Amino acid sequence: MRLTVLGGCGAWPTAEQACSGYLVEYEDFRLLIDPGYATMPRLLRHAQVDAVDAVLVSHGHPDHCADLNPLLRARGLSDVPPPALPVYAPHGALNAVLALDRPGMLATAYDLHEFRPGHRLTVGPFTVDTCLLPHHVPNAGIRLATPDAVLAYTGDTGPSPDIPRLAEGADLFLSEATYVDKVPDADAPYLLTARLAGEYARQAGAGSLLLTHLWPDTDPDAALRTAAGAFSGPIDIAAPDLTQEAGHRP
Repeated sequence: MRLTVLGGCGAWPTAEQACSGYLVEYEDFRLLIDPGYATMPRLLRHAQVDAVDAVLVSHGHPDHCADLNPLLRARGLSDVPPPALPVYAPHGALNAVLALDRPGMLATAYDLHEFRPGHRLTVGPFTVDTCLLPHHVPNAGIRLATPDAVLAYTGDTGPSPDIPRLAEGADLFLSEATYVDKVPDADAPYLLTARLAGEYARQAGAGSLLLTHLWPDTDPDAALRTAAGAFSGPIDIAAPDLTQEAGHRP
């Protein structure tokens, strides 16, 4: 299983970094997870729009789904449109982004599969277990499994005992880490720190940790140092075009 980071910036994109977006490939199947702001240009560095086989969205905030619109436009308005794109998301999460165009304009470009976090999905070669994690809107933690590897992804979440269960034994744990070591009180139930991400990775026995959704202008080295205080395995920051392979450990 190969993960390519399209972006990992929280809230809004910067000149250097798109928002959340991840391309996961296995057995020639390409799954796009969370096409947030500014991820479409990054996607095109790695795959043509008609090469995306499915989209999976953790929740409805635009920094996780806004670029679904240009992706669907590029597919639906092309001279020879590809088949409808399977799109998986929690109920109602995509209502706003799918309403950006006139009714029916992109209706044939996608096939929407809504789910409730907690349900198991099958998406191409992936078994996808989901769980409801705390955020300002319903957010699905995601566990992707193949016979060869497991990737766990938090979406955006606050502290929860379900996080280490989601990531238990995962080869790669992709965790939101909006702040380095303290979340402002108003958002403390809904976002994580790099310190907590490291603690959850340790509790889960994850093979490696990839920190994402850092607040713009956060010092990545500070996030790495802080997470490393809790987790002794490999740690990296989700940066554009970073590619990681996930597979069974000995």
